[in-house]
Amino acid sequence: MDDLLEILKELHPEVDFETCKTLVDDKILDSFDIVSLITEISDTFDVKVPASEIIPENFNSIDSIWELIQKLMDE
Repeated sequence: MDDLLEILKELHPEVDFETCKTLVDDKILDSFDIVSLITEISDTFDVKVPASEIIPENFNSIDSIWELIQKLMDE
């Protein structure tokens, strides 16, 4: 999860990703951020994020993003 936190902090160093649970809902992460994040996740964790998984619920917190990564790594 440290790699994920580092990726997120590169996008928005001012955000406390460990406590924020509304990254998409509060528009902290916008669509450009999500695209950048998906690219970094794909490169770092060697997973492909399908379009069906690109929903706000999967990107609202570091925990939900990490759960998505774990799910994709298990497939």
